[in-house]
Amino acid sequence: MAQDIHPTALVAPDAQLGARVTIGPYSVVHPGVVLGEGTFVGAHCELGLPLGGARPTGAPEGLLIGAGAVIRSGSALYDGSRFGPRFECGHKVTIREHTVAGENLRVGTLGDIQGDCQFGDFVRLHGNVQVGKGSRLASFVWIFPFVVLTNDPHPPSSHCLGVSIDTFAVVGAHSILLPGITLGAESVIAAGSVVSSCIASGQLAGGRPAKVLCPARIVRDKLNPARKAYPWQAVFSRGLPWEGQDYAAWRARHPDTGFPSIG
Repeated sequence: MAQDIHPTALVAPDAQLGARVTIGPYSVVHPGVVLGEGTFVGAHCELGLPLGGARPTGAPEGLLIGAGAVIRSGSALYDGSRFGPRFECGHKVTIREHTVAGENLRVGTLGDIQGDCQFGDFVRLHGNVQVGKGSRLASFVWIFPFVVLTNDPHPPSSHCLGVSIDTFAVVGAHSILLPGITLGAESVIAAGSVVSSCIASGQLAGGRPAKVLCPARIVRDKLNPARKAYPWQAVFSRGLPWEGQDYAAWRARHPDTGFPSIG
């Protein structure tokens, strides 16, 4: 099927658009952009913004966005990034160059990703999250609103120590993660925390500075105390590959996914 491109949109002649791509009013698609089949681009977006200055040696050219993406109005995605299928972002999102993401990354409204970042599959960033340059987030990580991942150990400097977050970790709203720290798999950071040291897998930490409080798996669901709240993948599945199914049973039936078992 043909694309649906608004008359006011500017699309470079060498941009590659898959079938059923929609581009809204006043959006700009720069040279070297590839949009997968069924991608929707809202109004006033800019895709493939060129890098300032000379391109670093070995840096990829062009912006590649997989099939089924939803890019809402006012968003800006820079040249040199790669997004897997079903990427989705809210309004006025900025994603800088050399960001690489797996399947179904979701970035909330006013999200800011500062480039040279890596994301696994099904990562969820809520609104107003800032991800510092050089961050590494594994699959199924949840970052809630107004979280900041920092990367400068003594600002302002030219150093860059990105944050690393392992699979199934959760970071509560208004938390700050300081440069170079690592959050282990299935760890949970309480809302409003300042995390200045690494948190081991499966631990709940909170405070300013954050300290380990207890194993996350002893936390109970407030609305159903008979059920444990963590690991969350055992009780939550909306929009995820095991939606409507028990995670452990689904994982046993899909041993080749590469996704971990519940720790």
